[in-house]
Amino acid sequence: MGTAEINDLVENTTELKKKSQWVSAMGRLKKNKLAMFGLFLVIFMVLVAIFADVLAPYPYDEQHLADSLLGPCLRYPFGTDKYGRCILSRVIYGARTSLLVGFAAVTAAALIGGCIGAVAGYFGGVLDNVLMRLIDVILSIPSMLLAISISAMMGTGLFNTIVAISIGSIGQFARITRAAVLSERDQEYVESVRAISAGNGRILVRHILPNVLAPLIVQYSLNIASSILAAAGLSFVGLGVQPPMAEWGSMLSAGRSLIRYNWWLTLFPGLAIMVTVYGFNLFGDGLRDALDPRLKD
Repeated sequence: MGTAEINDLVENTTELKKKSQWVSAMGRLKKNKLAMFGLFLVIFMVLVAIFADVLAPYPYDEQHLADSLLGPCLRYPFGTDKYGRCILSRVIYGARTSLLVGFAAVTAAALIGGCIGAVAGYFGGVLDNVLMRLIDVILSIPSMLLAISISAMMGTGLFNTIVAISIGSIGQFARITRAAVLSERDQEYVESVRAISAGNGRILVRHILPNVLAPLIVQYSLNIASSILAAAGLSFVGLGVQPPMAEWGSMLSAGRSLIRYNWWLTLFPGLAIMVTVYGFNLFGDGLRDALDPRLKD
């Protein structure tokens, strides 16, 4: 049997093992009712964000000054703000903004942090020490404080908010990826591929990384919830997404001074944040349990 045939056999065996593990994990996930409820909430909010133009009764920035600070009614189910803007429409469009920030920030952090952790874990040595010390610097600063500092330096806006939040999450993904790669790089299947003179890049990308995706996926789902909260926090203190763009945190900030008599200004965006974060946390916890190799059917 030639080198190419041995390589194909190793890859096919690894692929079959990986598929079997994922099928088993998805079976456990489907049995977790709380996780399925969390997935339902996540899908619901994603659909609301996608179809915001259809679902919202008014444009998010349309003002009806004669109807300012109206309570919930048939025309405005969630009431209006001091500019006469429909709170329901702004909550719906806010889902688009908040989910965009959450997914974009975590995706960027996962890609950058995953690459750093994979390279550090696989090659080790001086490169590992240098990269991990840089990651330690990032992790030594509380993520929210780091995001506030970066936003204050770069300025406000949607893109800068995404950058600020993603930088604070890079360290977590780098650490998790490094630990997973360290546990995989000396496995027998890696030695088999290395024995047939496969390059380091091929080994890392084709063989090791597919087998360390489970903890990264769990961290990804959980970090989206924390990124949505971080985005709301930045907007609340005036360093995130700015009006008139609809964003839940900025809506909370705008309504806090009127909360005593106009409770709907903060109630509905607060509920939107709670439901979204709750859904991602439930799904992330269920996914973590399903992908835990120590669990048995």
